[in-house]
Amino acid sequence: MKAIVNVFLKNGVLDSQGKAVLHALSGHGFESVRDVRVGKQIIIELNESDSATAKEKVAHMCEELLANTVIEEYEIEIIS
Repeated sequence: MKAIVNVFLKNGVLDSQGKAVLHALSGHGFESVRDVRVGKQIIIELNESDSATAKEKVAHMCEELLANTVIEEYEIEIIS
């Protein structure tokens, strides 16, 4: 089973990488881009057969290590 975790800064937290990408896109003529948020994606292979159990374990991983929950949010997608 595979888990895909997407981690992003919470709204209201300054995303300096996103601002830099926005500025670069604007400089290359992509004027229609209004905002950019940069995050990270973590792909985890699990030895689990139950998707609910897998999601619960990955959520615990996120809370403990993969995300700084003070300033970041995460989304988990389980693929069987």
